[in-house]
Amino acid sequence: MSDTLYAKGPGNNGFIRNLEVCSFSSLDGKSSMFQMALYKTPQGKYYLYGCSFGGKRQGVLINDVTDPYNPVFIKHMELVDPKEYPTTTSPKMQIADDLMIVAMSSGSGPGALVDQTKLAQIKSEAGIRIYSLKEDPENPKFLGYWDCGLSHVMGVHRFMYNGGRYVHLSADCVGFEGLIYRIIDIIDPANPVEVGRWWLPEQYADGYPGRTFDPAAPHVPEFMDKGWLHGPPFVVGDKAYCGYSGAGLVVLDVADITRPKCLGQLKLMPAFSSHNAGARTHTALPLPGRDLVVVTNEGERFQFFTKEALKGKAQALNNIHMIDVSDPGDPTLIAEFPYPEVPKDFPYKNFNEMNLGCQGPFGPHNLHEPMSGKPWLEQRGDRVYCCYFHAGLRVYDVSDPYYIKEIAYFIPPNPNKSPEESFFPGFPGPRNATTEDCIVDDRGNIIIDAIDDGFYILKMKEKSE
Repeated sequence: MSDTLYAKGPGNNGFIRNLEVCSFSSLDGKSSMFQMALYKTPQGKYYLYGCSFGGKRQGVLINDVTDPYNPVFIKHMELVDPKEYPTTTSPKMQIADDLMIVAMSSGSGPGALVDQTKLAQIKSEAGIRIYSLKEDPENPKFLGYWDCGLSHVMGVHRFMYNGGRYVHLSADCVGFEGLIYRIIDIIDPANPVEVGRWWLPEQYADGYPGRTFDPAAPHVPEFMDKGWLHGPPFVVGDKAYCGYSGAGLVVLDVADITRPKCLGQLKLMPAFSSHNAGARTHTALPLPGRDLVVVTNEGERFQFFTKEALKGKAQALNNIHMIDVSDPGDPTLIAEFPYPEVPKDFPYKNFNEMNLGCQGPFGPHNLHEPMSGKPWLEQRGDRVYCCYFHAGLRVYDVSDPYYIKEIAYFIPPNPNKSPEESFFPGFPGPRNATTEDCIVDDRGNIIIDAIDDGFYILKMKEKSE
């Protein structure tokens, strides 16, 4: 096979079916991106924003992707001074109504960065920052900040903003164990205020006599098994669909935004969700125009593990599920997405064991998330796009929710970096290509990013194989 435009060295081409690579961007070569967000200006320019991931820096990376065959890196934007805020990260973001909102977290392992005895003296942010893109999308203008009320905690993780006055967060909260659902009114972006919240009863630690917990404790497997909101809380009309980790899918009535009420729940663990995986229930994505929600159990990056650490323990299936929510009080599992197709010339027999020598916590990560307030995104209800950690981008035809078909894939080439060159030099496991997030624009361009790498822009082939 001849080397392609996106090869990372002789023979390191990746694997592709029914897609074509328009371009690859290495950004500025100093970090990769985590969650991405797209913005289209009134003049028709498309900007891609991404949360900096690795490489000893945080903040936002800004790119012009108007020409999908020639993306242009614009700049890296620091949100806080890393010397003043050494534990603060900015992993997630949303863009709508000319606003860029960024999640701020300070609970991703401060012990690895600073002396624990000095945490009280170190500034941290754990909430959301709000910026305007209207005046100059290449230089976002800071408008305001909302704080979750705790320091050196995860703060805000996945969240939804579809335009308008409300931001729907998975966030830490004083007195509660794990992230809960918090609704923030940003009608005055300089002074955001909380107007509603919802939690599982067992999360309200202050409601149990003698119960204590450490809000800054690491998210070890035992914590991941608990019910806490990974999110985003995906709001459509007067319903919110929540990936609630160990508690599964939770459906809420949010007709009264100040008092969400539980309508229904579907637990997926057991039998799904492996011990060493990420969020037991990660995303709950309503398909546009249909009474269907796509729900994922997160896998995990193999870079985190060695064969010895996994101890040969069997890992439960982490998968993508089709849930019927026509009766929100009785969400019902109706179908499973197929196992990702293994390319004919792939060097491993499957994705569960690839390059580990034993079974790892293989599974999906992020989905393309169509939202009505973001018209520059593809809004199809018959197609699902998912970035698996180690099976690359997968595209599914879900027009028949009972017979789901995989129609395309792209596994990027390996980043081809030594541990010393990596943005994550401390990872102990194999350095396979690992995709993180995906976005599809209204022109059909598919953007994916990869750990220790930049981003790719792809298109579906006009004629499928």
